[in-house]
Amino acid sequence: MLILAFGATYQIREQEQAVLITLGRAQAVTEPGLHFKIPFIQRVRKVNTTIQGFSIGYDSDYNASGAEESLMITSDYNFVNVDFFVEYRYSDPVKALYASRDPVNILKNVSQSCIRTVISSYTVDDVLTTGKNEIQAAIKSMIVEQLDEQDLGIQLVNITIQDSEPPTVEVMEAFKAVETAKQGKETALNNANKYRNEQLPKAQARVDGIIKDAEARKTERINEATAQVARFNAMYQEYVKNPVVTRQRMFFEAMEEVLPGLKVIIESPNGDMQTIYPIDSFTNPGQTDSLVENSAEPSPSVQGHDTGTTGE
Repeated sequence: MLILAFGATYQIREQEQAVLITLGRAQAVTEPGLHFKIPFIQRVRKVNTTIQGFSIGYDSDYNASGAEESLMITSDYNFVNVDFFVEYRYSDPVKALYASRDPVNILKNVSQSCIRTVISSYTVDDVLTTGKNEIQAAIKSMIVEQLDEQDLGIQLVNITIQDSEPPTVEVMEAFKAVETAKQGKETALNNANKYRNEQLPKAQARVDGIIKDAEARKTERINEATAQVARFNAMYQEYVKNPVVTRQRMFFEAMEEVLPGLKVIIESPNGDMQTIYPIDSFTNPGQTDSLVENSAEPSPSVQGHDTGTTGE
């Protein structure tokens, strides 16, 4: 009786589901707790519904990489070692037990096929550096689609890239050098942009200063030319009124500029002084009398501060 009573009950834990088999007919039992069954007629098989996992390309027991699983080829014909970890759970205990002999092995084969398909469509740089998240998402989507078609009662929870590296030490060092060069490139670009941002305002300020100086010189030249034109017009009006006097005045003014320190005395052929034209008489008329007195003495016909010339 005790044996019959013991065989008539079974316990389902929180993270388990059971399959109650009655004369070859399977029925899922999902509620945790104590359940009853008919001894010798009904039997129970339990399924663990917690999240479980396995590795691809890496043997966790021996802490070593499996070259046959991890070695793959990329779209740019480079070899790379990639290790994955697959997480799964049983979603339907009846299908997990009876839809296939080994659903976990099927999941592993499907995962390997999808991994190689996706990896072969990406470049080696994407696999090793920037494209890992995108690759994981693509692989997961492909595996889920195939599991839905086969309906094995097993569900993919997640798949992640554990590690990715070139197959040899030399290639690994080369990729590290490439990454270092890329970082150096980014640093150089950032420094160049910083220098450009610093120099552009200075250059713009210099350009603005040059333009302002040019505008000022332009205005100065225009004003100067306008004043010269006005002076010439005024001089021409005086010239029209009395050409001879204006020409003499213009001559004297020009001589003052060319010979600023000379005093010119014009004498007649017999030696008597007839006319005196002091250059500076227009600016200092008082010096004319002294020149007349000094001209009575026998002296050269032209006297100056430093040099002298003979006038006719």
